[in-house]
Amino acid sequence: MSPDIEHFDVLIVGAGISGIGAARYLKTEHPAKTFTILEARGATGGTWDLFRYPGIRSDSDLYTFGYAFKPWTDEDSIASAEKILAYVREVSAENGIDEHIRFHHRVRAASWSSEDARWLIEAEDARTGERREFTAGWFFCATGYYSYDQGFSPRFEGRERFTGPVVHPQHWPDDLDHAGKRVVVIGSGATAVTIIPAMAETAAHVTMVQRTPTYILPLPTQDPLAGVLRRLLGEERSYGIVRRKNVAMQRWSWLFCRRFPKAARRMIRSINARRLPEGFPVDEHFNPPYDPWDQRLCIAPDGDLFQAIRHGRASVVTGHIEAFTPEGVRMESGEHLDADVIVTATGLDLKLFGGVGLAVDGEPVDPGERFAYKGMMLSGVPNFVLAIGYTNASWTLKVGLVCEYFCKLLAHMDAHGYDTARPVADPGLPKRPLLDFQAGYVLRSLDKLPKQGPVAPWAASTHYRSDRRLVRRGGVADGHLRFSSAESSAAGRVPSERP
Repeated sequence: MSPDIEHFDVLIVGAGISGIGAARYLKTEHPAKTFTILEARGATGGTWDLFRYPGIRSDSDLYTFGYAFKPWTDEDSIASAEKILAYVREVSAENGIDEHIRFHHRVRAASWSSEDARWLIEAEDARTGERREFTAGWFFCATGYYSYDQGFSPRFEGRERFTGPVVHPQHWPDDLDHAGKRVVVIGSGATAVTIIPAMAETAAHVTMVQRTPTYILPLPTQDPLAGVLRRLLGEERSYGIVRRKNVAMQRWSWLFCRRFPKAARRMIRSINARRLPEGFPVDEHFNPPYDPWDQRLCIAPDGDLFQAIRHGRASVVTGHIEAFTPEGVRMESGEHLDADVIVTATGLDLKLFGGVGLAVDGEPVDPGERFAYKGMMLSGVPNFVLAIGYTNASWTLKVGLVCEYFCKLLAHMDAHGYDTARPVADPGLPKRPLLDFQAGYVLRSLDKLPKQGPVAPWAASTHYRSDRRLVRRGGVADGHLRFSSAESSAAGRVPSERP
């Protein structure tokens, strides 16, 4: 590797909530280490800057979705993208991270050299196509797991015949005016549940078209306890208390749904029925054929979706679409839904590592053939970290623990003179998908996902409190990580690799 190539101890890909969080942990725990963040777009914030559809907000409370080190002080617990973006950017500015971010750098490939104990990262200028190279001791991928370039859009018969705009939420046009118009939203996931009440405020009418119902829970936008504690105890102490309370509530809710799915189903249905108009066909439109948390539960802040339905501004149609027509959508049942605008809230496309191609000593890495170590590293891939959050709780809870463990791992390696850490899975380890989740974007990409094993550290944990204890109290050298030093190997000192 050329000595003229710029080198960093850690290279982070992605300046969203995960990448900025990772940079803050590095600056705090390892201030002497050099790092940079390569961001393909021209702004920080990731998801919260990319999506611009009406009503975009969090689907988790910000006391758990926010950083552990930065209190969330806004009165809204479930917050708009604008507020989340301001929060993330405030963290970046306060911690001097902005100066480490290089915008319009789209990482295309990363190749590990065991001889040099470093990564060679190839990037291009997203504006000009100019190619640039960097080297790094560690490659930290904070890109999430969906494609920023393109959302998932199934083929609809006759789509080209529709005379109005067809919009995917991931590519929302700035000039779309839906005021006074009839809108059909295809989909019933978190995005659709967000868009429908927001558009219904000014649209003539909004119709949600779904193949199958989704579990939807109304939750208050504001946390009354948080407001009281903030006045009594101040921002930091109250934040910690409410955060712990909400972590426990998330865990209890998930466990209750998984252990008692019939009771959970009845409870959610009862809550929905009380929010909907009298005589509404609840079982047809809000009683899914699967158990709660087979797919992620959707949140309706203050029951906004149910309010829109109750007031006649929105409605639900459950069934299969036969075709688009010039005037709207025709269902297989024969019903025609008139529309001026169609929104295809049909989901995401999964894209691991932001599309970066990985190689180790010249051999391409197929993520689908690797095991995930502690949900954050890949078997056989040295000095690589992947930040993926929980699917049954707030994303950032897990990412924060990944960052803590990463900093602890770096300290262990510095103390023992190692420069390489590589997870090694036992031969014949049973495989199952890393994301044991029935969401469409997961099911469409199972072959691309890393695998998990039956037990730790290869099993993907879903319990924040247990994970936190392991990170903060557990050791680093567990027999599954192999540590080595390229310098020792080059000098002929043995052994060069230790568990």
